Amino acid sequence: MLIIPVKEGENIDRALKRFKRKFDKTGTMRQLRARQQYTKPSVKRRAVVQKAQYIQNLRDNEEL
Repeated sequence: MLIIPVKEGENIDRALKRFKRKFDKTGTMRQLRARQQYTKPSVKRRAVVQKAQYIQNLRDNEEL
């Protein structure tokens, strides 16, 4: 459970923004969406390899 202490005189919008940022960092929503359906290990590996290729391509193009 996330606890966000609200300081005296702090704007509620600012506290809400801190809560949202902290919530995003925990990765709860990503985990829930991933658990909604089963993905085979081979598909997970393929996605990791494709992401690595994409990043490598970006870095190669950056050097030119």
